[in-house]
Amino acid sequence: MAESFRDLIVWQRAVELSLAAYRLTSAFPRDERFGLTDQMRRAAVSVASNLAEGTGRSTRGEFVQFVGHARGSICELQTQLVISAALGYGTEELRTPVETRAAETSRMLNALFRGLKEPKALIKTR
Repeated sequence: MAESFRDLIVWQRAVELSLAAYRLTSAFPRDERFGLTDQMRRAAVSVASNLAEGTGRSTRGEFVQFVGHARGSICELQTQLVISAALGYGTEELRTPVETRAAETSRMLNALFRGLKEPKALIKTR
């Protein structure tokens, strides 16, 4: 496993995703502050947070579980992106980076999850 969660490239991308999600949701209507804005921010932050928590656990199995939680959070965020776009919230200029980063982070999480299920998987770091 990585020495620190900060060494995980997928964690670094998840942090970038969170920042992009905050920028997008800052353009949402004020009355969505406790609705989609809050939900999207929590889902985005949850991805990086679950990766960090998983690396701090004692066993590989626990880490796999938290990677699974991160995968669930990214799916939640991607669903909320669809809903917010359908409602016309935010601009395309702000939404595209979130969608792009979410897709990239999702692919990385899936690869990490599959790799951890295999014996002696390596976790790439920078």
